[in-house]
Amino acid sequence: MNQDYIVRAVAAGSQIRAFACTTRAVVERARQIHNTSPVITAALGRLLLAGCMMGSMMKGPQDLLTLQIKGDGPVRGITVTADAQGHVKGYVNEPVVILPANSRGKLDVAGAVGKGTLQVIRDMGLKEPYIGSTALQTGEIAEDLTYYFAASEQIPSCVGLGVLMEKDNTVRQAGGFILQMMPFADEGLADRLETNLSRVDSVTAMLDEGRSPEQILELLLEGLEMETTDVVPAEYFCNCSADRVQRAIIGIGKKEIREMIEEGKEIEVKCQFCDRNYVFSVEELEKMYRQALR
Repeated sequence: MNQDYIVRAVAAGSQIRAFACTTRAVVERARQIHNTSPVITAALGRLLLAGCMMGSMMKGPQDLLTLQIKGDGPVRGITVTADAQGHVKGYVNEPVVILPANSRGKLDVAGAVGKGTLQVIRDMGLKEPYIGSTALQTGEIAEDLTYYFAASEQIPSCVGLGVLMEKDNTVRQAGGFILQMMPFADEGLADRLETNLSRVDSVTAMLDEGRSPEQILELLLEGLEMETTDVVPAEYFCNCSADRVQRAIIGIGKKEIREMIEEGKEIEVKCQFCDRNYVFSVEELEKMYRQALR
């Protein structure tokens, strides 16, 4: 049974909406696919957690969320995509980075990410996708998303994301939460939330104590009449296929395909998200070339 899932809830008469997730298997799967070093597992894992929860904010079955971090740190970039059904996938530009621990003795995710930008792209089937972008504030990802929601979407939010590693570099715990104040929320609710937040430990510490996402939200929303509205299974899922890769090759243009054919060798294309290899023969390239001419 898949133990990874996302909880959606409301509190204070729907003045607050809340999300929490536990996604150890998702992050461990990403670590296995990309063979990431611990600090990169933590960085990619945090963005995967955010993708899970922000994906679940969308409504349509075809809606797609993309989160992109571009920084001047050694990881260079992180990309995550997610949908409303709890499917998420991601990759990093540089999977192996070794850094000393930060001043708190933790994995230095901020050092790996560096300074740069966070971009949020929501493709909801309209003519143009919604694109929001902010400068990275700390590189710790949770704080950067908190800032993004306030600056780009004018939604006062609190984001917590955590990945805890075992000594053998596998993932021990991974989970997070997002709390958001609705536009009509009473001003006093922010003080109550701050008080609740000041009393709780890190997300991974709470998960390690055996608390479920529902129990974590109950702590964060204590005294605010929380009501769970939905539970969505979460899964690392890549929907790549030979057909999709062929369409991508056709999309790059006739000239480029002709050059591949003239080399007289089969080509190999690797999916960035799941590392699956697709091999196409010269005959298949010629077929794609004919399709590109149409």
